[in-house]
Amino acid sequence: MSRLIVRTTRAPLALAGFLALPVFFASLMAVSLAIEKPKTYAWMRGGKLLQTYHDPTASNEVRIWLLAFVAPLLLVAVGVVACRLRFGIYVVCVAAVVDALALTIRLGRWERHHTTRYPFGEDLYPDSSPSSLTNRGQWEHEAAHTVHSLVGYTIGLAIAAVVITAFLAWRRSRRRPWTELPAGSELQQTGTAPTTSI
Repeated sequence: MSRLIVRTTRAPLALAGFLALPVFFASLMAVSLAIEKPKTYAWMRGGKLLQTYHDPTASNEVRIWLLAFVAPLLLVAVGVVACRLRFGIYVVCVAAVVDALALTIRLGRWERHHTTRYPFGEDLYPDSSPSSLTNRGQWEHEAAHTVHSLVGYTIGLAIAAVVITAFLAWRRSRRRPWTELPAGSELQQTGTAPTTSI
């Protein structure tokens, strides 16, 4: 077990912070699809239920932002621990891939539920209105596509980091260490092999 622990290095933490950026934006879009909902006013008129939709409440927005930080902070926490591991870079890369893929597990369901909560679309205007800028379900589809793109970007960066780290490790292993001579020694040529004399 002690062979897996080395002196502290900040490289895993730096990589975790770098990979946490696309994870954060993917998380922000995914959480928005999961829990964002418009503020709704409903009343009865002539025996018919009428509803109007308004922008989400401030508390709903705060919840979205707080939950969006969970995934990247988990990745950074792994980076902190990985700083003391021999293969910390690889641990961070695996954690980034798992963290990113976890955002897509229920993404399709969140997209459908968000569309249901916004019957007039994200802009809160009916599709028939001249003021409507997005059709119903359009924003949700684009948001889900953005999440998948950011997840793919994160995975690509993690794979690139693994390849670069493995290449540098292989290159270091190919180098021949220099042999240090004792102080005061001299090289003497005897035949074809050098010897040392003290």
